Amino acid sequence: MFDIGKDQSFASRGIPLGILEVNYPAEGCGRAALHALVERELAALRERYADYDRKAVFGENPYFRFFRKFKKTYPVMQQFETVMFKGRPFPEEDPVTAVPFLLELTTFVLSGTHDIDRIDGPLTIFTPDAKLPFDGMRGDSTHTYPNDICGRDETGIIFSMIAGADSRTCVHPDSRHVFYPVFGTPDTAPAVIEDALETLAGFVRTICPGAKIESAML
Repeated sequence: MFDIGKDQSFASRGIPLGILEVNYPAEGCGRAALHALVERELAALRERYADYDRKAVFGENPYFRFFRKFKKTYPVMQQFETVMFKGRPFPEEDPVTAVPFLLELTTFVLSGTHDIDRIDGPLTIFTPDAKLPFDGMRGDSTHTYPNDICGRDETGIIFSMIAGADSRTCVHPDSRHVFYPVFGTPDTAPAVIEDALETLAGFVRTICPGAKIESAML
């Protein structure tokens, strides 16, 4: 596992956070296997949520409630609805980013993706007490939030749970050594994150049996 830890500002909150580190082989992963996996999982979701009601599914969701405290809409809910009910195609172009997206749709647990080779020194998970600026993954200027869940390396902030990934360590088409943060909230049981890590690792093994995988709970 790459060098990662948490400072007291985050550790004192007792919020579960999972990390899945993956070394993908240089030749990449099977697109046919990814397509089959996506089709299978989406079919199961369509059957399960044939009578979907937003309030019933997300009204008491801990992530929905957490984002609402920041006056934000939970992005996984939006992704779920656009893929399942509004005709948005599932993004299969990059298997490295497809698996955490599939995890979010199937578990409603928030994840992300970062290129470990672009991280400068150890990664520290922390909770800011102010709005701290950083460059978002699309090159736009964004910021953390007080009581947000964030990560920083020796150069600066690489993610905010609320604002998303930075532009420096977000994955690129050539990214092969990555980590997926699997975020919890103050109301998320550790077992939920542990199960999500197992699900995510299973997706990776399905599309890329040669990948090397390590996981950790912080």
